[in-house]
Amino acid sequence: MATTGSALGFSTLEQELGETELTCRGQVPAWLEGDLLRTGPARFEVGKVSYRHWFDGLAMLHRFRIHGGRVVYTNRYLHSNAYQEAESAGTIRRPEFATNPRPTLLQRLRLSSRPRSGDNGNVNTSRIGHHTAALTETPHPVAFDPDSLATLDSEALQPSLPGQITTAHPHFDTRRQCQYNYLLEFGRVSRYRLYRMDAGSTDPQVVATIDTRRPAYMHSFGMSDRYLILTEFPLVTNPLSFLLLNRPFIRNYRWEPDRGTRFHVIDKDTGKVVKTCQTDAFFSFHHVNAFEQDGKLHVDLVAFADASVVDDLYLDHLRSGAVITATGKLTRCTIDLAGDDPVTLRVLDGASVELPRFDYRRRAGHAYRYVYAAGNSPGASFFDTLHRFDLDTGETDTWSETGCYTGEPVFVPRPGARGEDDGVILSVVLDTTTGHSILLVLDASSFAELARLNVPHAVPFGFHGNFFSLPPG
Repeated sequence: MATTGSALGFSTLEQELGETELTCRGQVPAWLEGDLLRTGPARFEVGKVSYRHWFDGLAMLHRFRIHGGRVVYTNRYLHSNAYQEAESAGTIRRPEFATNPRPTLLQRLRLSSRPRSGDNGNVNTSRIGHHTAALTETPHPVAFDPDSLATLDSEALQPSLPGQITTAHPHFDTRRQCQYNYLLEFGRVSRYRLYRMDAGSTDPQVVATIDTRRPAYMHSFGMSDRYLILTEFPLVTNPLSFLLLNRPFIRNYRWEPDRGTRFHVIDKDTGKVVKTCQTDAFFSFHHVNAFEQDGKLHVDLVAFADASVVDDLYLDHLRSGAVITATGKLTRCTIDLAGDDPVTLRVLDGASVELPRFDYRRRAGHAYRYVYAAGNSPGASFFDTLHRFDLDTGETDTWSETGCYTGEPVFVPRPGARGEDDGVILSVVLDTTTGHSILLVLDASSFAELARLNVPHAVPFGFHGNFFSLPPG
């Protein structure tokens, strides 16, 4: 029986295409030149064994090359170690976020020090040094050729610092010309290590170390002009559980709301923890932006009341067509840097959203006005709306179409643009009326549709990607 509705976006894609020019309705702006490089889960079964969670599927790369008003698409599986071992064995071999391949006792002992040892880069794409890489939440980025999407030797990208967990959302500081990220090292006393790598380098330099006995699950972190912000949600683990219990990675974490949510504010230049403060418990996957203003630090993110969203994203639930609850509220957390005022939380808009983006290149770490996000309408089984939020006026624009399920809205500024919203939004949208996906191009200011490009197949729902300008020539 053919898969229908939003469940189609959680079906395995076998087809890999070489360069294929996409037919277009509308007109792609002539100034838009570059590659939209995305990654996401695309194989949800290996042999007779299925992955359990959306976050688990084997990664596939997708490239939309935009040049001269034309768009050429190609896709290819990421040939990570996780992929190659699964292909060779005909079954799942490496543990993922919520899938455990039933390791032997010896394997469990090894996993206690490397609870997620895989390199299944299905979360995001980034540049590390001079390499283009696919990232997941382990410190094993996988390099690939942005032209052919062929997987490359990634040995040079492995960080020399100890740690088992990281984030697929590194920050780039334009003023300091460096990238920031963090590593979590499990132990009797676990450690968060924040580090930087200068542009063009793969050599990490420790900025700060914070000890913890109950490490939290953190999918992202915040960055303002002066500070890095680790937001510790009360979804925490005892590292011994990885050794003693044969459970998938995320099942070792427990929601402990009495701990509240803690913010650690770290000075980028000195490494000093200038503030640690706490507020009521909430959860988030994605930070949006952070900036300082009048002695306050504003940290914007998509907030959930608790961590039950993790359970909402199991494949059985997502494929059932049930109403989705995996969206949160765009929320501003305000920290008093100089005084003792409590952390305040303010919902910036009441829409249910996820996968937030903004003009990162020019506004990261600074006051900003516009946020773009995917969302879901009441009763929807998955993201079916794109939102444009004006944080100054409170106005909201939306895009939606019957039978269409939306992906992350990637903002691309027009070269030489002065306005913060002068550019386009790129989103991979699943059109269930045709059974294929489209690349949607919206004007970032008016939110009017400029063009849609027809992909020859349904692209499984992914998470993140980035737009990379083409090199000269």
